[in-house]
Amino acid sequence: MSITMDTALASLVPNKRRVSALKSLGVTTVGEALTYYPFRVTEPVPLRTIREAVIGQQMAFAAQVRDVRVVQGRMSRVIATVDDTDYARTRHMPGGIAQLTFFGGRKNYVDWVARRLKSSPILVVSGVPSEYMGQLQFTHPDIVTVAPGPAGTATGSGGENSIPDAAADSASTGSAGPYANFQSAADWPASTLKYDADTVADALTRVCRPRPIYHASSRISSEHIHETILGLLWMMGARAASVPEGQNMPAELAAPSTDNITVQNDEESESKVATLAQSIPDILPKSIRAAKGLLHRAEAFLAIHDPDSTVRFKAAIETLRYEEAFVSQASLLKARQHAHKSSAHPCLLDGDNETGAASTTAVTNLRDRFIASLPFELTAGQHQVVEDIAADLARDWPMQRLLQGEVGSGKTVVALAAMLQVVGAGYQAVLVAPTQVLAEQHFETIGKMVADLNVPVTLLTGGMKLAARRKALAAAASGEPGIIVATHAAFSKTFQAPHLALVVIDEQHRFGVEQRESLNAKTDDGTTPHLLVMTATPIPRTAAMTWFGDLDISWLTELPGGRKPIRTVVVNETDAGTMGRMFAHIRARVDAGERAYIVCPRIDTDDEDDGGVSAADSARRSRGLSAGSSGRSSRAASSRTSRASADDIGIDDPYETFDDNGETVVRPPLHSVAEIADRLQKLPQFAGIRFATLTGRDKDDVKTQVMADFASGETPILVSTTVIEVGVDVKQASCIVIFDADRYGLSQLHQLRGRVGRGGTNSWAFLISRAEPGSPAEQRLEVIHNSLDGAEIAQADLEFRGAGDVLGDAQSGGKSSLKLLRVVKDADMIADARTRAEQLLEADPELAGEVQLAGAVLDFTRGNETFLTSS
Repeated sequence: MSITMDTALASLVPNKRRVSALKSLGVTTVGEALTYYPFRVTEPVPLRTIREAVIGQQMAFAAQVRDVRVVQGRMSRVIATVDDTDYARTRHMPGGIAQLTFFGGRKNYVDWVARRLKSSPILVVSGVPSEYMGQLQFTHPDIVTVAPGPAGTATGSGGENSIPDAAADSASTGSAGPYANFQSAADWPASTLKYDADTVADALTRVCRPRPIYHASSRISSEHIHETILGLLWMMGARAASVPEGQNMPAELAAPSTDNITVQNDEESESKVATLAQSIPDILPKSIRAAKGLLHRAEAFLAIHDPDSTVRFKAAIETLRYEEAFVSQASLLKARQHAHKSSAHPCLLDGDNETGAASTTAVTNLRDRFIASLPFELTAGQHQVVEDIAADLARDWPMQRLLQGEVGSGKTVVALAAMLQVVGAGYQAVLVAPTQVLAEQHFETIGKMVADLNVPVTLLTGGMKLAARRKALAAAASGEPGIIVATHAAFSKTFQAPHLALVVIDEQHRFGVEQRESLNAKTDDGTTPHLLVMTATPIPRTAAMTWFGDLDISWLTELPGGRKPIRTVVVNETDAGTMGRMFAHIRARVDAGERAYIVCPRIDTDDEDDGGVSAADSARRSRGLSAGSSGRSSRAASSRTSRASADDIGIDDPYETFDDNGETVVRPPLHSVAEIADRLQKLPQFAGIRFATLTGRDKDDVKTQVMADFASGETPILVSTTVIEVGVDVKQASCIVIFDADRYGLSQLHQLRGRVGRGGTNSWAFLISRAEPGSPAEQRLEVIHNSLDGAEIAQADLEFRGAGDVLGDAQSGGKSSLKLLRVVKDADMIADARTRAEQLLEADPELAGEVQLAGAVLDFTRGNETFLTSS
């Protein structure tokens, strides 16, 4: 059977439970398994006996379990007493006794640890010794359970960190050996757990060699993920030179134990890589791999999942990280190359257009007449961007420009100037907004601004009544020059605009490439519309150049006059006095005729039955994506019957924290709109004040009515999810309170904060936090407390997130091809990859000579259609 990166795991791994568990992590094919990278690798651990232990220095040893007891309490403890007498004898040392201690606040975690310790009479332990009440103790050590009975007999092959030859000899000759007196499995409680290793030697090899640690789940451990991946590499050619004595070649493709696939020496390693390379061809051109000193792709996978040293592991990570940088940059360059080959309608300001569309002198200078009619002066930045766009629109190939600016920086005015240039040239322009509320606000605003210019403005949304919708569709299909403001309805098959020349997409990260490109088919002459995408989501320049390399980029950095800086206050939720003063302040602002937003990440308390799991985790599970976690929270979560939908959790939680074993750190439950609205209405500070709620579950007509009541002051306090994050514009809003602020991404907090202060009044943002003092969460909130600069905040956001992609799976609902590339730290690598990709594409535009690279570029483009930046 030929195995490729696309081969399904179900056809290779006979253990169906394991296949199912891996599927829950988003791993269903060989390629997905090999790119399920470990989040860290352990350093080689020295072997010592208990009597050789040095306090504070990590060590590994084999021992018998003498006793396991559970001490109940608010924080329960599992204490195992272990004795290494038999192991110490093989090292010519007297035996010793130590305690293994595990703390846990959840009963199911405590039971799981106790059951695991009782399941095997032999353990291999790796940890840092300490002293407690005169007793040597290992707190939360790594343990590897060893199968009891004949399979658990110690074997070894010598070497610095292996069992001495005496032990190995006794095992290989069939004598009783030092572990012969261990109890049989029948003497121990029944357990559903499987053993981690067949022999003590195998277990010691695992803990002493650098060992990859993977994000696991309650259904599959890091050890078993590692075993499965090694088994796949074995099947694909990474076999040992000879089959170990006493073992037959498998009759069917099944994963062997890890001792059969350990790299033995350099010669065997080269042989394995050569064989493995037939199943895993390299993607990078040989010339680039040689120039950069990178490993072959097959060699890199082997060094990551079966490292013989940490140096080798790091070299492999660097290789695959550069591969991601090169493929991503080649993809963006090809997209730009393709755009320049397309044709578009040139829209000249003077109306000298080679087009069949109507163009009259009376409307030629619509753009300039509009700018002259504004009751304010454009900033220097706005003037520059307007001129840059005008030059792009005058060309006969499609403009592709990203316009980035702070909330309130005047992006809409710039976009409207561009649309009027197109309308003045006799064509149609469409503005696509992500929500009906925002589309209606744009329609109302634009209608007022062009009222004196006799320009038709049409609204098209999915929530319109049938008659109004048909009228809007007919107006667009007529081809009459004008502006169409639409929601996702613009992507439907029923929407046609034969003279469409410009598409403006507001908050572009809410739309995928596939949706954007569907608008190309709306014209009747095969031309491609010009494209202007706007975002208030702050994107660092490094990220923008990385992910929008196919677009020209403009930044609006100046805020129009009259806007006052927002005062940001971080409030500890347990500080009742400060919370009370905050609510009194909000009441005073409401009495002064202003409005207040209260933002919560969840809709109601039924979204999650167990607060110990993060919102991001819950949202990922609801989409069938990897939760990327294990341990206490995941085990508790596994029994839930209620699941939150992705839309119910409005939080962007990119900072999910894991312990050293890849287990999710338990955190408090998230607040909900229903809970907070009920609590606040009972406070004396809000007596007589009407509240409203707004969530993603509400129908469009309900959202419209709620926002109208809020703007009018009928319900001056709005408790909502992050549905208000984009585009909501109520000038009287002066206060925003964000609960669970320590769980949001910084850029998302910055977006939410921008909902207030839009009317020139003093404004406040209160960030309610339950972060521990000195924790990373508290440090993140200090960034947004001290800065109003979106670019600075976005840069800090990416740095806090650390490794990983910035395409934001948690919001896009898709899976990114990028798993190792870091936008901030790898900026130089990305720049180098871009330069080399440009040189390659200049010599071979279609990548005809690099078939594997061409396929990877195509896969990357298909796999990253959302082009979502971190927000």
